[in-house]
Amino acid sequence: MGDLIGQAVSGKLYFIGKDQFQKIEKSDLNQITKVKITSTMCRLNTLYMIARAGSGHIGSSFSSMEIFSWMFWSELTKDDLFFSSKGHDAPGYYAVMMSKGLMSFELIHQLRRMNGLPGHPDIHTPHIVTNTGSLGMGISKAKGMILANRLKGKPGRVFVVTGDGELQEGQFWESLVSAKNFGLKELTVIIDHNKLQSDTFVKNVSDLGDLKAKLESFGWCVERCNGNDLTQLSSTLEKIKNDPRPKIIIADTIKGCGVSFMEHTSLDSDVDMYKFHSGAPDKMSYQKAAQELILNLNEMVSKTNLSTIEYEVIDRPEVKTSDEKIQKMVPAYSKALVDLAEKHSNLMALDADLILDTGLIPFKNKFPERFVECGIAEQDMVSMAGGMALRGVLPVVHSFSCFLTSRPNEQIYNNSTEFTKIIYVGSLAGVIPGGPGHSHQAVRDIASMSGIPRLTMIEPSCEKEVEAALKWAVETNNQSTYIRLTSIPVEILFDYNAPTLKQGIGSIVKQGSSDVAIMAYGPAMLSQAYSAAAQLEKAGKSVTIINMPWLNTVDKSWLADVLKNVKKLVLMDNHYTHGGQGQYISSQIAQLKIDVSIHHLGLNEVPRCGQNPEVLNASGLDSNAIVETVNKVSK
Repeated sequence: MGDLIGQAVSGKLYFIGKDQFQKIEKSDLNQITKVKITSTMCRLNTLYMIARAGSGHIGSSFSSMEIFSWMFWSELTKDDLFFSSKGHDAPGYYAVMMSKGLMSFELIHQLRRMNGLPGHPDIHTPHIVTNTGSLGMGISKAKGMILANRLKGKPGRVFVVTGDGELQEGQFWESLVSAKNFGLKELTVIIDHNKLQSDTFVKNVSDLGDLKAKLESFGWCVERCNGNDLTQLSSTLEKIKNDPRPKIIIADTIKGCGVSFMEHTSLDSDVDMYKFHSGAPDKMSYQKAAQELILNLNEMVSKTNLSTIEYEVIDRPEVKTSDEKIQKMVPAYSKALVDLAEKHSNLMALDADLILDTGLIPFKNKFPERFVECGIAEQDMVSMAGGMALRGVLPVVHSFSCFLTSRPNEQIYNNSTEFTKIIYVGSLAGVIPGGPGHSHQAVRDIASMSGIPRLTMIEPSCEKEVEAALKWAVETNNQSTYIRLTSIPVEILFDYNAPTLKQGIGSIVKQGSSDVAIMAYGPAMLSQAYSAAAQLEKAGKSVTIINMPWLNTVDKSWLADVLKNVKKLVLMDNHYTHGGQGQYISSQIAQLKIDVSIHHLGLNEVPRCGQNPEVLNASGLDSNAIVETVNKVSK
């Protein structure tokens, strides 16, 4: 045991192999003891997967672990369907399925990797029932499955796990109403009620009040139990089994359950107080957590007639450190927002449970009376912003791009018809990071927003351009703006040389041959283009790179001038080609009758999940794809 913990200190990771789970399954232990042991084993494996991947959600996976373990090890029959509507708990979900042999155990090494296990569940993964990750859809999906089963004469129950933060989504409450009318006795919902969402306590955003009474008012059978206590959980499932109504279990759980220092049990919460919602643990946290799990597991096994559990050990992958060329768009935005708020007292910031990811902590700390936490309710947030704008406030609305531009799209359009000014800021834009999977890869947001009148879209390419873009949106544009931000740190190889940001006008970041030009936007695509140009120069070819941050507007005289000598133009879209900037620029070129051959790089299929270089390569958006395209068009 001492040697094992010593390996953790030296950067080792360890997990428990398939044969050890089989040993527990074949033992004569009672079922509660079996599942208690295996759930602890699965926690260690979940920790391994997240540490190896470099990202994931520990807190939610651990709070759900007893639920997953009991369902797969004791409750489900071959006719039943079971899935989680949460998405964040995917690593724990995968670990338990592996423990039962429902997916290849080798996938334990492939979390958030290409051809491995996506960051959020996807049906192309074995035994995954439905895609999740975008919250609020689970019960509706389950109702459809039950009605389809009835039509086809198929037996079986459907179980759905939801999060308590998820209860802020309007679709959750919509889905409850008809379930009683349809008499969906086959449906059981388990709420993982760990009391925390991404930013804070659920009660601090949308207090659920008497949740049991609320749910019962919809005609459901509702019970409550300790979701981390297998005896309570199993007896509650048995108690409601034959009730003719749709059923809900409010499972009170602890976020991070199973590792003492990861458990969140305090009465008050802030984002700074809970460190294990998302991301991989650092080396010291991993060491402490793994040591505690192993000690607990060994103690449990010592009280049985089983031999000790054996562990597999590997080296922890090294993470490269950033250098001086790395730039971070979100921190740059955060500083720019605070600076502008000091000058503009009518500026307010709204957030959809992503205060850390959208860079709003400094703003909240400096201007608490001008910060509004709206929770996981994007439609409500955008309409609140609309009301603020009607009363003379400048609302700046924040979420991930994938959620901000799709769910409240109708509300954004409604705001635009009132001719008010609102700034929408979407983080996590584009195909990378690729780890979370397609539910979080915002690659249709330009198309989604292109039908909104009186709204200008822009994606800054570097920290200086982030500051310039926000300043333009606040102080120059008299209409609404959508600012698209890349969330991951990016190596910026070019110098931003535009002295001022003028609507519809881009800039040349690398002057080369007029024969071929590459037009792109944002740090990810421009950096790939710049890297491709370096590769091409070694082969004796020169290209010009144009930064065009304006996604749905262009100054036609500038466009005609910048392309006057260009023979071949490669348009890059960090987006689907349909509805992206490239399609818009192409239409403007056609209207101007500019004689240039156009070649378009962008997504044409649902993006893959994996590490960033893998995803860019699979999407045909990395430097190698650009080099190949330029070589092809240059022939």
